Amino acid sequence: MANISFLLVLIIVPFVLIGMSSAQLTSNFYNSSCPNVLSIIKTAVNSAIATESRMGASLLRLHFHDCFVNGCDASVLLDDTSSFTGEKTANPNSGSIRGFDVIDTIKTQVESSCADVVSCADILAVAARDSVVKLGGPSWTVLLGRRDSTTASLSTANSDIPAPTLNLSGLISSFSNKGFNSREMVALSGSHTIGQARCTTFRDRLYNETDINSSFATSVKSNCPQSGSDNNISPLDTTSPTTFDNIYYKNLRIQKGLLHSDQQLSSGGSTDSIVNTYSSNSATFFTDFANAMVKMGNLSPLTGTNGQIRKNCRKTN
Repeated sequence: MANISFLLVLIIVPFVLIGMSSAQLTSNFYNSSCPNVLSIIKTAVNSAIATESRMGASLLRLHFHDCFVNGCDASVLLDDTSSFTGEKTANPNSGSIRGFDVIDTIKTQVESSCADVVSCADILAVAARDSVVKLGGPSWTVLLGRRDSTTASLSTANSDIPAPTLNLSGLISSFSNKGFNSREMVALSGSHTIGQARCTTFRDRLYNETDINSSFATSVKSNCPQSGSDNNISPLDTTSPTTFDNIYYKNLRIQKGLLHSDQQLSSGGSTDSIVNTYSSNSATFFTDFANAMVKMGNLSPLTGTNGQIRKNCRKTN
């Protein structure tokens, strides 16, 4: 009998531990505590994009840069203080990450509707989805229940957010470290079908790389000289920069990737076939992108009693 009891403990205890350690986000988390939250976020996002179409890409990028640094915990939103250095000055973020005012506006409106209930991390996740939808992309069910971090990591932001200079092997490794396979990496890279990049991130490609369409390079060089004008911006997808579509992949096939990391996806390597699939079938891209976004949104969320619900997304309570 003692042996049977011991076996039961061996079976039950791991099950309990697994259940406790794998935090579960749900689609109906705020149904009773803040039933208007999704409509509040959607209205605010649509308004922000109507004012500036580029904002959709910026809000999507905020969520991505949040999740890749110790999980989706709104750490990217924390301002520096005299005793604390956040992630905003990390190399991938400094001078380019934006959309904080929009998140502030949403947070203020949400707090008015239901105070101390909705996390900044969840707002980021929903705003990213609503941005994609507003610009013509796919929708997905955003799982909710994240809580906000009380800390951030400048060093992790510098090390874990994929750089625009990465080669294909580096991209595969960077995404693999977060649990994504190559197909998911290529799908998530499709977020570059919207948005802009700064001259400093693609100047070297323009002037020193050969796998670039010459007329495309010439046209972009007019806005990105060999020196100076670092913060001049150019669209990542020159064809339809404010529409979420599959033209990004079509451009890669004809060597019109703006960033070195973009063109690496279609450079005679292992991901060429995925790019070809997405370039010829937008429905497949949309499905894969939506699924990958759900997966990304589930990266190491704080739940339960971990973290907090920040009253102000820029600072801890």
